[in-house]
Amino acid sequence: MDSVRNPYSPGAGRPPTALVGRDDHLREWDVGVERIETGRTAQPLVLYGLRGVGKTVLLSQFARRARDRSWIVARIEAGTGKSLRELLGEALHGPLADLARPSAGVRLLRGLKTALTFKASYDASGSWNFGLDLSEVGGGGADTGLLDTDLSKVIHDVADAAAEERAGLAILIDEAQDLSVEELAAMCAISHAAGQDSWAYLVALAGLPSLPRILAEAKSYSERLFSFQPIHHFDDAQATRVLTVPAADEGVEWDDEAAEYVVREAGGYPYFLQQFGQDTWNDAPGQDRIAFVDARVGVARGRAALDAGFFRARWDRATRAEQRYLRAMAIDGDQGSGSGDIAARLGRKATSLGPTRANLIGKGLVYAPEHGMIAFTVPGMADFVVRQPDF
Repeated sequence: MDSVRNPYSPGAGRPPTALVGRDDHLREWDVGVERIETGRTAQPLVLYGLRGVGKTVLLSQFARRARDRSWIVARIEAGTGKSLRELLGEALHGPLADLARPSAGVRLLRGLKTALTFKASYDASGSWNFGLDLSEVGGGGADTGLLDTDLSKVIHDVADAAAEERAGLAILIDEAQDLSVEELAAMCAISHAAGQDSWAYLVALAGLPSLPRILAEAKSYSERLFSFQPIHHFDDAQATRVLTVPAADEGVEWDDEAAEYVVREAGGYPYFLQQFGQDTWNDAPGQDRIAFVDARVGVARGRAALDAGFFRARWDRATRAEQRYLRAMAIDGDQGSGSGDIAARLGRKATSLGPTRANLIGKGLVYAPEHGMIAFTVPGMADFVVRQPDF
């Protein structure tokens, strides 16, 4: 097949050609945006699931749909070594700069001035000015040094500025489980206040399956604050559509047996479907048909690519001690392991393995689905670990 026409796109956050099985999530976001535009309130969203199931793609769709309605959109990724202050401040600058103009209304000018003081709260040498003289404008005060106070002030004033433009403010945070407890608590408190006072503001957080528990630990009322939406693997029908619809748009048909094979081998996992689909397409010799033999070759090549990149990159980030911990986990497969079981297999006390466990969580290789349990953040990792030579 012509590689230029290949409709499959494995990669972090790359949108698939066919966005399948996510209509309910997109609809809830759209309804929330429209409710806020009419002066009503909407629940903030939490998307949670394993890596590669499409959370980042959904956040991208949320951002695009909000921008299409002229919303101010700040999209950030936690866990990059920067604080929430820095991430949010930098993400707001571009959209606000686009709105800055001498004829701006009072609320927009106030929002711009508050953003300047927020910038000063983490970067005293910052040189933002938006090209306007804001010396006589009210606002500001987002530089007290208190995280919840400063975040609340800048979000409220920027949302108010957006409302003056008949829009709203959307904040989208990926890898939200990597925010500090203080940062998560502040976001919860601000979302609570926004709902009570009808701010033109909507937030969506995305993260690992542990995110709901982490939020509950940060603020006890979080389970009543957010709309929690698990992002699952595709069922067989959805996975088949992910493969066949983009191909059909290019005039290519999958044999039923070929599609069934790839769906089965991918286990409904979106990233694997894209990888196997890409490699099957590239190796298929025909011009308008993908046969079973093509699928077998494509899956084999796809697995090799995953082993060399997707899994290998994670394995190589672990130290020898951490790899031994992962080997002990792999015995239980992808469903998770008890911390006590891992300790027993390694001949250690569970408490002595705490730092190793914490390091692996910090590297994003594992997560804690519940107290005393640990699991891989990506499916198939256990099988990969088992295949690695011992040392």
